[in-house]
Amino acid sequence: QVQLVESGGGLVQAGASLRLSCAASGRTFNSYDAGWFRQPPGKEREFVVAESWSGGRTFYADSVKGRFSISRDNAKNTVYLQMNTLKPEDTAVYYCAARRREPTRIREASEYAYWGQGTQVTVSS
Repeated sequence: QVQLVESGGGLVQAGASLRLSCAASGRTFNSYDAGWFRQPPGKEREFVVAESWSGGRTFYADSVKGRFSISRDNAKNTVYLQMNTLKPEDTAVYYCAARRREPTRIREASEYAYWGQGTQVTVSS
C-alpha cells in the first residue's frame, strides 16, 4: 500500500510558477510509476505528466509540454510537479498517483491504484 499526500497548491496570477509536492508513505516511491492528473471545474480528470519508476521515461500532455516538469527526490520519497508560465486554463484540482511498474498505458488514470486527496490550483488572468 502507498499513501500519497499532495501540497503546494494555491491562487496565483497568470505567468507565475508553482511547485506541487506529493509525499509517499508506506512504500518507497522509486519502485512505482508516478503520475500527475488534474480535474478542471466541470470537466473530466485528465492526464498531465507521468514518469516511469526508474525515471527513464517521461510523458507530458501537449497542453503542458515545455511548461511543466516532473521530478523525484528519492531520499524524501517525494515526487514534484514544477509548473511554470501558468495559464488560467491550468486551473484545476491536481492529483498525484502511483502504480506498480507497467510497460504501457502510463497516461491512463484507470491504471493507477493509489491517489492523493488533491490540491487546488487556481490561476487568475
